Amino acid sequence: MKRISLLLLAISLFPILSLAQISQENVTGIMETLSADNMKGRKVFSPQIEKAADFIAGKFSEFGLKTLENGQDYLQEFSLESITLKQSRVMVDGEAIYDESYFALVSNRDISWPGEEEPAVISITAEDDFRSEFSELNGLEKDLIVFVDPSHADIFSRYRPYFSRATRIFPGETGYDKVFILAKESENFRVTIDKKVEALRLANVAGKIEGKRKDEIVLFSAHYDHLGVMQPVDGDSIANGANDNASGTTAVIELARHFSKKPQPERTLLFVAFTAEEAGGYGSKYFSRQLNPDNIIAMFNIEMIGKPYTDGPNSAWITGFEKSSFGELLQKSTEGMDYTFYPDPYPNQNLFYRSDNATLARLGVPAHTISTTPIDVDPDYHRVTDEIDTINLMHLTSTINAIAEAAEGIISGKYTPTRVDKRTVN
Repeated sequence: MKRISLLLLAISLFPILSLAQISQENVTGIMETLSADNMKGRKVFSPQIEKAADFIAGKFSEFGLKTLENGQDYLQEFSLESITLKQSRVMVDGEAIYDESYFALVSNRDISWPGEEEPAVISITAEDDFRSEFSELNGLEKDLIVFVDPSHADIFSRYRPYFSRATRIFPGETGYDKVFILAKESENFRVTIDKKVEALRLANVAGKIEGKRKDEIVLFSAHYDHLGVMQPVDGDSIANGANDNASGTTAVIELARHFSKKPQPERTLLFVAFTAEEAGGYGSKYFSRQLNPDNIIAMFNIEMIGKPYTDGPNSAWITGFEKSSFGELLQKSTEGMDYTFYPDPYPNQNLFYRSDNATLARLGVPAHTISTTPIDVDPDYHRVTDEIDTINLMHLTSTINAIAEAAEGIISGKYTPTRVDKRTVN
C-alpha cells in the first residue's frame, strides 16, 4: 500500500517535476549582483554597465557557451556617434531668437541656412494640434524649418529640454536636420549650427549553443541597462532596476545555464543581453544588423518578470500575440503545466513596440516580449524603489522554468512559429 501511495504521489507530481529545474538560489544570487547598489543602476556609457557586462560574460564563459562568429569574446562591441550643438545662432526678420525659443533635431552635418541645400519651411499654426503635427514632422525624411505659433509656448517649453538632448546615430549614417522655432512664419531667417560629434562605445553580451541545424536560431534576450542615478527620494538616488530589467537578464543567464547542461539542441540557441534599451534600443538595432533575420526562428525577449500579474502568479503575457503563432505554440508546449501564457492584456500601451523585440519583428522575426508586470500600476517602475526586496523570487524562478519548458517545442524543431507580417509592424 505504501509503495502504491508513493507511485500515485510521483504521478501526481509529474507535471511539476517535468519542468526545467532552475533553482531559486541561482536566481537570487544573480539578481543580488545585478541590482546591487555598486552597479549604480547600470546606466549606459557608465563604468558600472561595463562591470555588469563583464559579470554576464563571466557566466557565459562558466557555462561553456561559444562566442558569436568571429568574436574574440562575449562582448559584441560597437560605436555610436553622439551629436550635440557646439555653437548655434538663429535669426528671424533680423532679430536674434533666444535659446529657449528654438531647438533642433540634428544629423552629423553642420547647418548654414539659407545655403546650397534649402530646408522645407513649415508652420504649426495656432489651430493645429502641436503633438500630432510634431510627431508627423519628426518622421519626415527631409530637412525642415518649422515655425511654431507662440500660442503653443507652454507645450513647446516642455518638448524643448527633451529634444535638445544629444542625437545618437551609428557611424556612417546620415540623417535630417529639423529646427523648431517659436515664432510666426517668415521667409527671412538665418540658421547657423556647428555640431560636436563624439564617439561612444557600447557592448551587447552574446553567447551561443550551436545546434544540429546551425542556421536555425532561437534567440533568448533581455536588456541589461537601466537608468543609473536619479534625483534622491528619501536619501536613495540609485535606480537599481531589479525588475527592469535585472529580472529578464537573470532569466537569460539561467536559461543559458539550463540549456548548456542538456544534449546538443536541434536548433542553435543564442543568449543576448542588450545594451541601451532605455536609451533608444541601440543594442538590439546593432545586433539585428549582424545576422540574417530569416535565420532567426523565434525571439524570446524577456522583460520585467519579477512580480506576478495582478490576477496572481504562474502566468505571463506575450506581446503582439496575434502577430504570429509564437504564443499559441508556447501554450501548446505547456499544456498540463501549472503555468499559463496568454495575450498581452494591455494592448493600448503598445508594449509590443516598447522593447527590443520590435527591432527584429520589423524584419519579420516572430519576436515577442514575455512579461508579468503591468507598468501602469507598478509603483516601482523607473523609480529608485525598484530593488530586489520588491521582487517575488519564487514567481521569478517559476517563470524562468516555464519559459525553458515552453521553448522546448521550438528548440527541438517540432514547432516553427509563423513569421511576422512586416507590414503590420509600425
